Amino acid sequence: MNRYRLFIVAILFSLHASGQSSIKDSVISMSLIAANFGFHIPGGDMADRFGADFNIGGSFLIKTGHNFLLGAEGSFIFGGQVKDKDLILADISTSQGYVIDRYGNYADIFFYERGFSTFFRLGKIIPVIGPNPNSGLYASGGVGYLQHKVRIENKENTAPQVEGDYKKGYDQLTGGFAISEQVGYLNLSNKHIFNFSAGLEFIQSWTKALRSYDFNLMGKDLSRRLDLFFGMKFSWFIPLYKKAPDKYYYF
Repeated sequence: MNRYRLFIVAILFSLHASGQSSIKDSVISMSLIAANFGFHIPGGDMADRFGADFNIGGSFLIKTGHNFLLGAEGSFIFGGQVKDKDLILADISTSQGYVIDRYGNYADIFFYERGFSTFFRLGKIIPVIGPNPNSGLYASGGVGYLQHKVRIENKENTAPQVEGDYKKGYDQLTGGFAISEQVGYLNLSNKHIFNFSAGLEFIQSWTKALRSYDFNLMGKDLSRRLDLFFGMKFSWFIPLYKKAPDKYYYF
């Protein structure tokens, strides 16, 4: 009886093991959690306001058994190059371009680029190169939302002209519908270790001012913008899938 039970268990185990696919030789479905880092050079109207920027974020993707990618991502945009800084606070500055604080001194004011983007993404892996059929060249597209502004920072908060709601009249908060395209290479390791992607990213965003009043314009900014981004994106993945055994045992 014990031998009979052992035989049955062995048969069931072997059938279960043979039914599992290995990432080494089969296209398998899995979930991918990613940490993302990117670098962009602006174009269009974005190039008139900011210089190059960086972005960090995360994404969650589902890779199907046919190598399609479906998921969502979000990124925080930041940069230190703001163009025409002297014009942003021109109406509250001296002829030399300084803002006088509440103590009669020149206020220390700094300008930064800040923003974020969110996208729903659909893509495809083409397994022409890589360690297994789950890796290879990829192309993806996304639709979503992008927002950016000028962050105005007053050291020690000594200038009431740029505190609280007054600051909102100068920060040029802008946002709108965006689309994104990516092409690159995605690697999913056989050993569950080196899982990454690297590629080119292009973003087009149709934006408009989100503030009801712009102090420099003495009214609402009604212009329409085309903000462009060209750059590179790198991702490190944590793949979640059931690993098939490397060896099968029969009794």
